[in-house]
Amino acid sequence: QVDPKDYTFSGLKDETVGRLPGKVAGQQFVIQDCENCSIYIFDHSATITIDDCVNCQIFLGPIKGSVFFRNCKDCKCVVACQQFRTRDCRKLEVFLCCATQPIIESSTGMKFGCFQYYYPELALQFKDAGLSIFNNTWSNIHDFTPVSGENNWGLLPENAVVQDYVPLPGSEELKAVRISTDATKSIIPVTRGRRQKSSDESCLAVFFAGDYTTANARKLIDEMTGKGFQLVQTKEVSMQAEDAHRVFQQCASEFIPLLEKGPVVALEFNGDGAVERCQSTVNDVFSGTKVFVSKSKASASQDVDNFYNFADMQMGM
Repeated sequence: QVDPKDYTFSGLKDETVGRLPGKVAGQQFVIQDCENCSIYIFDHSATITIDDCVNCQIFLGPIKGSVFFRNCKDCKCVVACQQFRTRDCRKLEVFLCCATQPIIESSTGMKFGCFQYYYPELALQFKDAGLSIFNNTWSNIHDFTPVSGENNWGLLPENAVVQDYVPLPGSEELKAVRISTDATKSIIPVTRGRRQKSSDESCLAVFFAGDYTTANARKLIDEMTGKGFQLVQTKEVSMQAEDAHRVFQQCASEFIPLLEKGPVVALEFNGDGAVERCQSTVNDVFSGTKVFVSKSKASASQDVDNFYNFADMQMGM
């Protein structure tokens, strides 16, 4: 029998509290009426509601459904979820991984950055919550109640460091979790999202389903970002033959047989020389693996548009 009290933090002040990996195990969680607290949920959950919290630092591990902030103010958060919503909130700063378009309503002073976090159990928690580490629309915010001439939300500084916002837990119990907030170790690839691109040259790379898809995608990200290119966006999505014709055009036929194995993982890199560097890296590092890479600078931006337009329709964005 589940006791809701085990899945609730309510009426706390000046406290550090949390749940260790394995302690929430996909249940719903409620956080309410907390002030000046540090709250860490190091596990996956079904849904989380956060009501009437003030000046709190909050970490929420992968949430299978929605997280809903209501009447909160001056909170700093790290959140991974399927759906993100706020209502009647003021000054929330959120490092976010969200599979669908985040929605704010009657909220002001909202700031968003890309989720950056690692601990050993996190990858499996993402799987248990049914979330892909490559589906993250953190910067594509929909403001349900825009005010003309005002902007209710913006992006955190590009060099924002998670630990400056949500420090590592100080309590003995929670120190057992082996956390890294180093962006290069983050379980979620850190993307530029809607930030201004540095170059007018982008490149699309698509990996097909197999045993090493995630590892290969991460390896290419490390290689490219290590050379100074920027990862703009990532996506994991299933494709049909007709989608392949639209996205891969002339070379669709060589990739269509690979689509039956499962979803593809697509990466957009940006920077002068991205196409050439991506092609040579794929040839050197993944010689035995079929990977789609944009053929030329001229076709690359069309590749990116074709793929992400298709993916957004798939995801119902």
